[in-house]
Amino acid sequence: QLQLVESGGGLVQPGGSLRLSCAASGFSFGTYVIGWFRQAPGKERERVSCISGSGGSTGYVDSVKGRFAVSRDNAKNTAYLQMNSLKQEDTAVYYCAASQFASCSGILMGTATSYGNWGKGTLVTVSS
Repeated sequence: QLQLVESGGGLVQPGGSLRLSCAASGFSFGTYVIGWFRQAPGKERERVSCISGSGGSTGYVDSVKGRFAVSRDNAKNTAYLQMNSLKQEDTAVYYCAASQFASCSGILMGTATSYGNWGKGTLVTVSS
């Protein structure tokens, strides 16, 4: 049974950093694209970043480029989202998702409908 579990969220001041983890089980992790999404209160879920199965291709939404870095360790079945220089507008529930078919290369990032497997999310609150 495919399972994704996010962790690492919390309360951080503006300008601070957090690293989110996405622990996977029940499938061949290295063959799946991992996407990171977020949903702020009252807003639609939006794409944040993605990483290909090998880790060789990544993608970022413009609002996080230069601040966030996605990575994965296939030996540990875990993906990461390092978030630096956090802003209040980064406050949201962050989700990781897995797909064998989603696009992930530069500006070409699959939408949420490309992903059929989701974690339950972890809350990130950026506030002073």
